[in-house]
Amino acid sequence: MDIKPEIAERIYQLEDKYRNSGQDLGDYLDGLLHQRYLTYWDYIQLDTLLSLQIPRTHFPDEEIFIMYHQITELYFKLIIHEQKQIIDDKLQNAAFFIQKIERINRYFKALITSFEVMINGMEREQFLQFRMSLLPASGFQSAQYRMIELYATPMENLVHHSVRDQFTADTPRDKLYENIYWKKGATDTTTGEKTLTLKQFEYRYTPRFMRIARQVKDSTIYHKYLQLPDEERKNPNLIRAMKALDTNANVNWPLMHLGSAYRYLRKDNSTTIDASGGTNWRDYLPPSFQKVIFFPEIWDEDQKTNWGKEWVEHMFNPENTKN
Repeated sequence: MDIKPEIAERIYQLEDKYRNSGQDLGDYLDGLLHQRYLTYWDYIQLDTLLSLQIPRTHFPDEEIFIMYHQITELYFKLIIHEQKQIIDDKLQNAAFFIQKIERINRYFKALITSFEVMINGMEREQFLQFRMSLLPASGFQSAQYRMIELYATPMENLVHHSVRDQFTADTPRDKLYENIYWKKGATDTTTGEKTLTLKQFEYRYTPRFMRIARQVKDSTIYHKYLQLPDEERKNPNLIRAMKALDTNANVNWPLMHLGSAYRYLRKDNSTTIDASGGTNWRDYLPPSFQKVIFFPEIWDEDQKTNWGKEWVEHMFNPENTKN
């Protein structure tokens, strides 16, 4: 049997490849002969993926709730995948930075635009019933989102804004972690007692969060931006992409959750229902209350002072919350 020259050339290249790594091409060809053809469903583990939705109640809309959160976590994994590449990059140029941040913005845009599924995609009555079977679990416990924050910006930028000026980059990581903004979202404002939701979360993920915080102490995405050559750092497309990321992560994404909370947890204009896990969502979700900014240098003082204010005023306006 004649072997086409282009096939023979590839065989020679493969032989060189495996020889250079101390392997025998013949062994790999034997494995290839016995290997089954790959299918789409096997490649993406479709059967396993579709088996991961396990409702706790008989309400049909709970399955929507589960699947949307699983999709969200997959997008978070994609965001972290891009963040790690920026952190590991040694090229020090704006082009690579822009490419990765624009990818992250596309993932956030997909999440933000699809959140209509959560806001209007479930019956309110069903949600208020099945959510009681989920306690004390809460979306607050999304560890990947906290990892996104830790990879994005120095830990001192994640300290709650009410005490942020008391901390610096030299503050020990554990002290910064104790004052991180999101802990106030699951702490009783009267007694200062942590909710079970927060206690579970800290027990499960604190070691991982602290490990990441130490790993990226001087190499978060914000650090990498500040370390770029001056000309690269001033690239208008880079600044535009970073502002979009800051806004997507710290204004638009929390705003979607605020809209969902109002849709399902508001009884009337003056009364609200507690969120699952006891998180004080009304004080925790509004962007202007959190004032989390990943990249403070690219915003002016007026923008930082009024961070998210216009969006929150819109949400708290009774005229905009009738439906």
